[in-house]
Amino acid sequence: MLSSWSSLKRHKRKFLFAGVFIGGGYLLSKYAQRKLQEFQDQEATEYITQARRQYHFESNQRTCNMTVLSMLPSLKEAIIMRLDSEDLTSLLKRRPANKFEIWEDLKIISFSRSVVAVYSTCMLVALLRVQLNIIGGYLYLDNSVNKTGMIQFAPPDVQQQYLSSIQHLLGDGLNELMTVVKRAVQDVLGGMSLKQHLSLQELDQQLVSIRQRVEEGLGATSHKPLSWYLMPDEENTLEAQACSLTGYDVMTIKLLNETRDMLESPDFSIVLSTCLSRGFSRFLDNMAEFFHLPQGCPVSLEASGSLSHERLPLAKIIPIVNGQIHSICSEIPSHFVQDLLLIDQVKKFAANVYETFSSPQEHQR
Repeated sequence: MLSSWSSLKRHKRKFLFAGVFIGGGYLLSKYAQRKLQEFQDQEATEYITQARRQYHFESNQRTCNMTVLSMLPSLKEAIIMRLDSEDLTSLLKRRPANKFEIWEDLKIISFSRSVVAVYSTCMLVALLRVQLNIIGGYLYLDNSVNKTGMIQFAPPDVQQQYLSSIQHLLGDGLNELMTVVKRAVQDVLGGMSLKQHLSLQELDQQLVSIRQRVEEGLGATSHKPLSWYLMPDEENTLEAQACSLTGYDVMTIKLLNETRDMLESPDFSIVLSTCLSRGFSRFLDNMAEFFHLPQGCPVSLEASGSLSHERLPLAKIIPIVNGQIHSICSEIPSHFVQDLLLIDQVKKFAANVYETFSSPQEHQR
């Protein structure tokens, strides 16, 4: 008994250390388990949040696509009404004395309205991607983050006022675009004989010349960037009415300024340029069907010689060009619109815009 007690006293420190070690290990284990559970809960919450955000984003892109298609009939009607070729076609059927002058007018009108259709449809796709992803990001915050509902980023009245700015593209912006395009078409094709034969490649060269005048201001004394046609100048917005602005007006101005910043960014310029390249390429694809290229021959600028085999007189090309607006601005999903909606750069840009405006951190800076 005494030896056991002596042994216990002798090894007292060891027993104390062992007790502390075992107890500490138990507490450490419990702490680790709690931290692991917190980490797993945080991971699950972040996963659910990201999944909800991704679902909302994808739903928003479907809304963008449907909105584009729903607005194309109005766009087509506006173009046809202001660049009317039907009256000229009807006059030609009566064999008038001034037949040559009417054909010349029809040449300019036909090319102008198809070129305007390509530009405005590409602009509509790009602009709606910006607007609906900005508003979509704010709606996500309102519904998922700002649950109190006391301060909304995008209340319904602001949404309606903000989205109505698209009317600039269908109104003043479109009118100005038509003027610039018509002047460019006149410069490039005005002196070209109706009897002159063109290959598809030569037609493409004429379109490139027209685009240079529209996009780069080639030969013009003044030049506006393409973004100008998409939104009104700042002095023409609600800010001009500063003395009578409501709270909703101030919120709308903020959205418009954020949109304008996006439209003037290098990234947007790249996206719109990509859309235009794809749009004019599809326009040429549509035209190629009438040039009777060999079956299976790809329509590309690099196709060696295939684009220059078949030539048509300009007088025969004009009616074909004139009818292209119906496939370009078709509310039924056509190859033209589908090509634009499926461009990778457009998708990535839309995702970046949505990411920016659906992140709470971005609005806390």
